[in-house]
Amino acid sequence: MGFVSFAGRVLFASVFLLSAYQEFSEFGVDGGPAAKALKPKFNLFMRHASSHIGFEVPHVEMRQVIAGTIFLKGLGGLLFIFSSSFGAYLLLLYLAFITPVMYDFYNYDVEKSQFVQLFSKFIQNLALIGGLLFFLGTKNSIPKRQKKKVSKTKTN
Repeated sequence: MGFVSFAGRVLFASVFLLSAYQEFSEFGVDGGPAAKALKPKFNLFMRHASSHIGFEVPHVEMRQVIAGTIFLKGLGGLLFIFSSSFGAYLLLLYLAFITPVMYDFYNYDVEKSQFVQLFSKFIQNLALIGGLLFFLGTKNSIPKRQKKKVSKTKTN
């Protein structure tokens, strides 16, 4: 059972690790293609957020955002392979940040083809979040092994 669990964590984390490696290799001076794809959606999300919370959200460099996502995916994936709860929390943080920003199906009409594509990717990320929450739930429900006290009995 231990090997199957390890193999499952490796397969699950490979999605994040390969994505982080690809973004890191394409990073460049401006953040690479990931920054170009994220920038308009991030700006739209920030405009929505600032209009709802009532004050201006400070400007954030897209290169730093991409570097942060690479860090969260890379370190979270590596720690998750070794059954670390902290790694799962890092991956959850990444998914909680990127899912509503990148897959903004709510900005499109239901009849548009982009709505279906974005909605399916959004649901896939929700499934990944569910998998991480399941991992954390099972990890926290397993009782910690306690060392048994060996009592010495007196024999006469």
